[in-house]
Amino acid sequence: MPRFHVAAALATGDTLSVPDDVLRHMQVLRLQRGDAVVLFNGQGGQFEAELLELDKRAAIARVGAFQSREAESPYHVTLAQGIAGGDKMDWLIEKAVELGVGSMAPLSAARCVVRLAGERATRRHAHWQALVRAACEQCGRNRVPEIAPAQEIAGWLAALPTPAPGELRLLLSPRAKLAFADLPTSAPEGQVLVMIGPEGGFSGEEEALAIGCGFTPLGLGPRVLRAETAGIAILSALAARWGGW
Repeated sequence: MPRFHVAAALATGDTLSVPDDVLRHMQVLRLQRGDAVVLFNGQGGQFEAELLELDKRAAIARVGAFQSREAESPYHVTLAQGIAGGDKMDWLIEKAVELGVGSMAPLSAARCVVRLAGERATRRHAHWQALVRAACEQCGRNRVPEIAPAQEIAGWLAALPTPAPGELRLLLSPRAKLAFADLPTSAPEGQVLVMIGPEGGFSGEEEALAIGCGFTPLGLGPRVLRAETAGIAILSALAARWGGW
């Protein structure tokens, strides 16, 4: 059944005029009046709904029964990712949402190919937010992960609080001595923060900054992974190890 995210309060029995972006999606899917859909607003759970009207200009849905369905992992992972160039960042964001990431922080690092500032950064952030919502619609998540605007790595690290009890901070690095097999076999009580560099990796100075903020370098084996591959690999491995599937 088609699923759509709407940024509005939802309640059984209400009628809702769907936003323009959702209308366009419904038109692409060739939905018709009377079709059943699922609506969610990112606050948890989802609602059955019926399309009362659907034409070129508007769509009206009647909100039906609430379903408490969730598809979240039993732990929260924040992925702090050095901004990758081209379509790589888009692909990574989409797949990270499918794999259960809790939030994302795109970081501008010394070796980033892409530089974002001003209006370009604002447009890119809006584009990333739309990707996150679309990925939630596709994969069945009813809670929408937060993706922060792009920021400099030094500023992001400086804003982090002191690590809370049970929190785990990991820095993926080909120079790490800690192997994935050395991680705890059960999920930590606190959140998990994972930092991954851009195409050229983090510089030595950036890694030192991260280590000074409580991050432990972690290796993922003898092969050097691409920036967009590393995030998928660590999220998948953690899900298999800690029960996120």
